[in-house]
Amino acid sequence: MKIARTLVAAAALLVAAGSALADLNIGVSLSLTGPGSGLGLPMQNQFKLFPKEIAGEKVNLIILDDASDPGKGVSNARRFITEDKVDLIIGSCLTPVAAAMTPVATEAKTVQLAASPVGGDSPWLFRLPQGNDVMAHAMVEHMKKHNIKTIGFLGYTDAYGELWLKALTPLAEKAGMKIVATERFQRTDTSVTPQALKITSANPDAIVVVASGSGAAMPQMALVERNYKGKIYQTHAAATQDLMRIGGKAVEGTFVTSGPAVVGHQLPDSHPSKKAAIDFFDNYQKQFGPPNQFAGHSYDAAIALQKAVPIAKAKAKPGTPEFRAALRDAFESMGRTVFSHGVMNWTKDDHWGYTNETGVMLKVVDGKFVVEK
Repeated sequence: MKIARTLVAAAALLVAAGSALADLNIGVSLSLTGPGSGLGLPMQNQFKLFPKEIAGEKVNLIILDDASDPGKGVSNARRFITEDKVDLIIGSCLTPVAAAMTPVATEAKTVQLAASPVGGDSPWLFRLPQGNDVMAHAMVEHMKKHNIKTIGFLGYTDAYGELWLKALTPLAEKAGMKIVATERFQRTDTSVTPQALKITSANPDAIVVVASGSGAAMPQMALVERNYKGKIYQTHAAATQDLMRIGGKAVEGTFVTSGPAVVGHQLPDSHPSKKAAIDFFDNYQKQFGPPNQFAGHSYDAAIALQKAVPIAKAKAKPGTPEFRAALRDAFESMGRTVFSHGVMNWTKDDHWGYTNETGVMLKVVDGKFVVEK
């Protein structure tokens, strides 16, 4: 009898171990503190609404704070790989942090869904946000309608700023526009007065501010204080409530390029993302108040996994190297997929996925984002 009980107990342990092996483990690194917290906290909120089960597998989210620090992001990624044995990594919401995590994920042959625009050509890196080329296309098309001929660039010194300058310059030149002043600043800077003085002295028709979250308001306030009267454009990393909360009247009239997620109710019925964007916006707002576009990336991650996991499961079981490879292949082959942020179509040769039709131009009117007609 004792032997029988022992065998039953052992069998139960094996069943439990098998069940644990089949769980879908996802490591999420977000900037919940530090300068990027205005982006990371809304993403964390949306993860509270994340599916508990995908394709019959229990979803285990391991969410860690990277404190807006690349070094901490690397530590989180290593923990996900070595301790948590994750099937997928999501994060971070800041480009420098996400970029630092990529070599760790790549070495471990684990898919990384970056929640910020990250450069590089790792076969394991996929982006949830729109590429800067796609967003810059929408911005330049808007500038053409407003007869902009000269542009000033005021952006971060890091990868996000560099990638935006690289994307904007050829598109602007092709459209007959010239960047007449380029000034850079650190994410940690508390003032950009010298840069604002230099760029406003060039008196460009428009100034593009390349910053993120709460950090996007400060440089614009400096430009307004310098009495700049031209048009000011912000990038998709600034499409958050923090821009208006901190910038106040200084950001009224600002043009912001964005994905459609935050303005679903304003989209025409013909827009493919209208249904998903409204579903995301309404459910988030009911629980937490108005969302920002970064929360939309958490929502879209669930859509991607609900489509890709069943494909990957047909080849291997979660918790195995074979499943991780199959998941990567599934993202590359799942085809046209409607996100709250646009239509995604990752392929083996394109891990950005969005098309030029994705970008939506917003304008800040009475402290709210309004779609530009």
